Amino acid sequence: MKIAENKQIKRENLLTSAYNLFIRKGVHATSIDEITDNAGVAKGTFYLYFEDKWDIFEKTIIERSHLLFEEALIYVNNQNIKGFKDRIINMIDYIIESFKDNNELLKFIGKNLSLGMYNKVIIDEYEQYSDIKETLEKEFKEYNKKEKNAEIKLFMIIELTSSTIYNSILNDFPLSINDYKKILFEQIKNIIK
Repeated sequence: MKIAENKQIKRENLLTSAYNLFIRKGVHATSIDEITDNAGVAKGTFYLYFEDKWDIFEKTIIERSHLLFEEALIYVNNQNIKGFKDRIINMIDYIIESFKDNNELLKFIGKNLSLGMYNKVIIDEYEQYSDIKETLEKEFKEYNKKEKNAEIKLFMIIELTSSTIYNSILNDFPLSINDYKKILFEQIKNIIK
C-alpha cells in the first residue's frame, strides 16, 4: 500500500510541477528537466508516468478540468440543489465563475474542458475519473426516463460551454460573460428539455 501511495504522490508532484511551469513559462519553454527538478524527482521517474512533455501536458489539462468538475459537483451537493436542470446549470455556472476568477486556468485548459470527463485513457487509468460522468448521466436518465442520448447530450453541454465561454471571459466577445451566460443557460435547458 505504501508503494502505491508513493507512486501516486510522485505522479501528483510531477503534474503539479508541470502545471505551475506551464502556466508561468508556457509549454514550449518548459523542459522535462525543469519539471522533474521542480517536483524533486529523478528524470527517470518522469518516464515511469509520462511518455514525453506533451503527454504530461495533456494529462495535466485532464486532471485540472476533472478537478474543476469535482469542485462543481461538490458545490451543487453542498448547496443542496435539486433537479437535474438546476444542478447542471449551477455546475456550469460554478465552472464559469472559476474561470473568471482564474484566467490562467482558463487559458491553460482552453477549449478542452470535456477531457476531464471524457478522456478514455485517464478513465481507464483512474476509476474515480469516471464517477462524475456516471453520476450526471444517471441523474439525466432519472430526470428524463425516455432520454436515450444522455451521454451525448451531456458531452454537448460541456463542449458548448467550453468552446464558447473562452472569448466571452477573456475578450468580452461576442458578449460579456454575464450577458452570455443567460443565452448559454437557455441553450443548455433546451438540450436537456
